[in-house]
Formats: sequence, structure tokens, C-alpha cells
Amino acid sequence: MEREITCISCPMGCLLNVKFNEGKVQEVTGAACKKGHTYAQLECTNPTRMVTSTVTLIGSPLCRMPIKTERAIPKGKIAEVVRSLKGIEITAPVAIGDIVVENICGTGTHMIATRNAPAV
Repeated sequence: MEREITCISCPMGCLLNVKFNEGKVQEVTGAACKKGHTYAQLECTNPTRMVTSTVTLIGSPLCRMPIKTERAIPKGKIAEVVRSLKGIEITAPVAIGDIVVENICGTGTHMIATRNAPAV
């Protein structure tokens, strides 16, 4: 089986041709760097993504706190993660890197704050 994907590991955006059989990558062509080969392997066998969102922030001039996953999660879990964030409220002060939700949806990663928000 073959699949064409665009690499997102660096700004070059190489068009990769990936040949795989029984869930294993056999060959990757079109990559200008090693990152492309690694990206193709992961994208075709276990695709993951970072998730960014916001939650309600109380006690600060900011109304919303931007958050993200600490690391990439399985692509199939994205919708569940986003749904689980509905209605979450946090209270200032908040610092960059503070954990907002631990082990989001059993992914083994936390949702963390990506901005400082002092209390008023």
C-alpha cells in the first residue's frame, strides 16, 4: 500500500511517498531530512497531535486561559479531549506550565497553561 503525506516536521513541507505493508513502513521517499523519515513512520503507524484550546479563567482580567497538551496524544483521542474541556474553570493566579487537567482522558499527558495570569 502507498500513501502520500506532507511532512510537518520542519518548514520545508516535503511531499513524502510512504510504502507500507501490514502496518509497517517499508520505504519513505521525498524527505529532505531525517525528520521526514521519522514523521512518516509515526504518521502511518501511530499518528499523534498536540491539542490546544482554552478554558474559563476566573479572578483575572483575562476571560479565557490558553492551554495545550504537554506532548502529542493519539489522533483518535482529540475529539474526546476537546469535549472533556467543556465547562472547565480555573482560578487565577496561573503560571505557564501549571497543570490544568491531569492525565487528560487517560492519555498519560496533562493539559497545561500556556500563559501567565495574575490574580486581580
